[in-house]
Amino acid sequence: MANVAIVGAGFIGLGAAAWLQRDGHRVTLFDAAGVGEGASFGNAATFAPYACVPVNNPSVFGAIPHYLCGRDSPLRIRWSYLLRGAPWLARFLIASLPARHLRSAGALAALLALARDGYAPLLDAPRLAAFVRPRECLYLYARQASFDAAQPALELRRRFGVAFETLDAAGIRRLEPALAPIFARGVLFGGSWHFSDPHGFLGALFAHLAAGGVTLERTNVEHVAPAGDGVRLLAGGATRTFDHVVIAAGARSAPFAASCGDRVPLDTERGYHVQFAEREQVVSRPVGWAERGFYMTPLDEGLRAAGTVELGGFRADKNPALVDLLARSAREALPTLGTPTRSWLGFRPTLPDGVPVLGRAGGCERVIYAFGHQHLGVTLAGISGRIVADLVAQRAPPLDLTPYRAARF
Repeated sequence: MANVAIVGAGFIGLGAAAWLQRDGHRVTLFDAAGVGEGASFGNAATFAPYACVPVNNPSVFGAIPHYLCGRDSPLRIRWSYLLRGAPWLARFLIASLPARHLRSAGALAALLALARDGYAPLLDAPRLAAFVRPRECLYLYARQASFDAAQPALELRRRFGVAFETLDAAGIRRLEPALAPIFARGVLFGGSWHFSDPHGFLGALFAHLAAGGVTLERTNVEHVAPAGDGVRLLAGGATRTFDHVVIAAGARSAPFAASCGDRVPLDTERGYHVQFAEREQVVSRPVGWAERGFYMTPLDEGLRAAGTVELGGFRADKNPALVDLLARSAREALPTLGTPTRSWLGFRPTLPDGVPVLGRAGGCERVIYAFGHQHLGVTLAGISGRIVADLVAQRAPPLDLTPYRAARF
């Protein structure tokens, strides 16, 4: 039995804790904010095994003017960020070239093929499985031209084994009659589902794990470094030694990787949500709007509209234009919606190629990375946890980890 620390108590950290506990290890989570805060709090709640086509793809080159200037663009770049973010943006554009994009899509598809089985220890109690809503995700296009432009991405998904059905306007209305008649085409993705309360699920999962011995320390981790046959962790002014340390700190993982010898170009995608109280006359499943870059997901507390991408770092305030875009777009799609009850800003951990970092640290084999999941933290929580547990146990992971190494940069 090993003594393992996990830095981060979001979806990825708890996924790792579940698999490590299954193997009989002693697990301590470190997160000053508590369980399920950060990016894990405000996500779209979707399990999306179809999402193997990363944001960085060849279509971005033609879309740059719209992204920078379009009123309804779901991607924004703060002008104050451009100079500081230029190296990351250059890597992002290089990763969008056809051959690089195909490589990233293949790496994501390999992980996503294992995502469902990876959730087994996270859902093995009835009270945890009760949070799952098995309704397939629907992705919509308001313009036929947008649907036509999406065909290469859909064919790539098909190539990687993603099952989906295409719908016309009448099919969309039959499936979700509350939607306004503004959508021309849709795609229904098989094998997808969502959580009725993602934050509540993480709280229940932690309670389940805590009953088996997993503990949480609500303090900041300041430093991680090799220490002989273990790893030294400085948290709250006190130094502790663990057999293994897992870095699952999302967008704040880069300094820990640097202390272990890996310079990782990790940045943050600022993502938003607005929450509506309405539960009636809304959609029955997650519904995405392609041109506006967001999902509408029915949760226990009401409808959540979540998405958009803003590059601007940690310090800038909320962008009211993106909050307005989400609220306005949700009401265009569902005219019965009222005024949002809240808005939220979170920080997705993102790498230029859209592929997470999974594997051992370059300078310390007892430090294991599990971060950079971008839009797929919910979906990949289970399989990432399994990979972490396999590495701790010296077992062969279920797939080749070469595409996910920190050293690829």
